Amino acid sequence: MNQKFQVAIGLSIVLHLVVAAVLFFGDFSSTPPKPTPTANPIQPIKAVVVDSKKLKTHIDNIKKKKADKAKRLRDLENKAAAAKKRRAKEERRIKALEKQRKKKEREKKISDAAAKKARAKANAADKARKKIEQERKVAEEAAANAKAKRLKEQKAAKKADDLRKKRAAERKRKVQEAKERAEQEKLLEQQMAEEMASRQQARRQQRMTEVGRFTALIIQTIQGNLLRDRSTMEGKSCKLTISLAPSGFVTNVVTGVGDRVVCDAAKNAVYKAGTLPVSKDPEVFKEMSRISLTVVPEF
Repeated sequence: MNQKFQVAIGLSIVLHLVVAAVLFFGDFSSTPPKPTPTANPIQPIKAVVVDSKKLKTHIDNIKKKKADKAKRLRDLENKAAAAKKRRAKEERRIKALEKQRKKKEREKKISDAAAKKARAKANAADKARKKIEQERKVAEEAAANAKAKRLKEQKAAKKADDLRKKRAAERKRKVQEAKERAEQEKLLEQQMAEEMASRQQARRQQRMTEVGRFTALIIQTIQGNLLRDRSTMEGKSCKLTISLAPSGFVTNVVTGVGDRVVCDAAKNAVYKAGTLPVSKDPEVFKEMSRISLTVVPEF
């Protein structure tokens, strides 16, 4: 509304300035315009006889024009005065409206301030309520999280305890199984050792039996090749150590304790035989590859 009032005042001022310019610069005389000079010189006007009636008419026209000009001037002044009154009235009305506008603006500012204060108070109250609500939610969430954490820890503790007990039971079971297995293995090893010893004993006995049998055969072979002399050998003996090849070939003969005559005769009898009876069993031959025996001449 203030902008409309300012536009009206501006238009009124412009109108008055236009009227003043017309009055100041306007040429209301009846003087004819001066002729424009030309290139050709103007000829002097010749004197003529003036008609009094035409002169009177011309003068009356001039007076009328001046009267019309005066009347127009008065009309313009009256219009300017009226415009001035209207402008003053308009200015008073505009001032009243401006005063009213300012009053309304003040009232509006007061109302807006009160509304703003009320809104601020309401916002503060709402903010406080939201803060309390948020704090309540945070507290509830914290409590819920604490409860969930406690339950989770309890569950984890129970699971860990169950796992510990299970592992302890498993270790105990494994220890017991290992102990039983060790006892069984020990018993089995003992049984196997006893069986092995029994087998080895039986085998050794078997080998010794075979060794004894082949020893008897060797002695018999030596007796067959022995040159005897009752007068010098009867009741006498000699110990021999004979080294044999797997084929029974005699590789060496060493005489030991005994009668010299019997030892020489027994040694000669061994070399005379050359090859003595041996077992084809490697284990039996191993026992007799270097065999010791005692030769007693038989008569």
